[in-house]
Amino acid sequence: MRPATLFLALLLAAAPLNSADDYALGVDSQPRADAPRGTVRLGTFSASKVFPGTTREYQVYVPAQYDATKPACLMVFFDGSGMMNATGAYRVPVVFDNLIARKDIPVTIAVGINPGTVPASTAPGAKARSQRSYEYDSLGDANARFLLDELLPEALKGLNVTADPAGRALGGNSSGGIAAFTIAWERPDSFRKVVSHIGSFTNIQGGHRYAGLVRASKSAPKPLRVFLQDGSSDLDNLHGNWPLANHDMAAALKFAGYDYTFAFGTEGHNGKHGGAIFPDTLRWLWRDWQKN
Repeated sequence: MRPATLFLALLLAAAPLNSADDYALGVDSQPRADAPRGTVRLGTFSASKVFPGTTREYQVYVPAQYDATKPACLMVFFDGSGMMNATGAYRVPVVFDNLIARKDIPVTIAVGINPGTVPASTAPGAKARSQRSYEYDSLGDANARFLLDELLPEALKGLNVTADPAGRALGGNSSGGIAAFTIAWERPDSFRKVVSHIGSFTNIQGGHRYAGLVRASKSAPKPLRVFLQDGSSDLDNLHGNWPLANHDMAAALKFAGYDYTFAFGTEGHNGKHGGAIFPDTLRWLWRDWQKN
């Protein structure tokens, strides 16, 4: 049995045993004394031409094992403040510290990016406006151009990061999940690994079209590796049904011959399930890194 198939089989076999409260964080999501701690620095970016007038915060995690003479792998996370929160659902810095120390994943720099905000005007009662849905849920290459041409050159300044797309990954939660997929879909020359938790492949900004687009690529699949996660209690609203949309995406990826796996549990639109399996998700995503 292939590693991806085995991983999925074991994960899904365990899923019916778990109630909504059983998605506990494991040891790989807790700080370990034997895992050197990386550093996290904060930045602000307000000079976008792709999304003019916006400002956003970002975080850059650099592992303790980083060697400037060797190109590190890269993983970009959307909704960065939540994903990079060391006491949140996913705890990217903590999990990366532990898995890199055990050589379960390569030495990887992580960049967590918040969606853009248009600052409030000076008019009385004016409020700042978030561009999250516009940037994340929209199809097309705008977010890819923003990331590759504007944000990453600033965030990664002075760091040695691989240009090999097989060593570059994207991840996100909800609208951040479809944002991760969109950039890899548009630019597989730059990113070939995707993690989508409770991805919004619904009709918010046209994301429901992806299953058909994936199926249409069967004769020439894009060189992507995709991890999907969702739960039976996820959203069902005017934009669509999240569990059905993610099942549709998984079926399309299977039909078209992609390297993918789908973890389907019982949770709703939150990070409980995705966070609990996040270390194993990364192991699956980077499972062959030492062979390369």
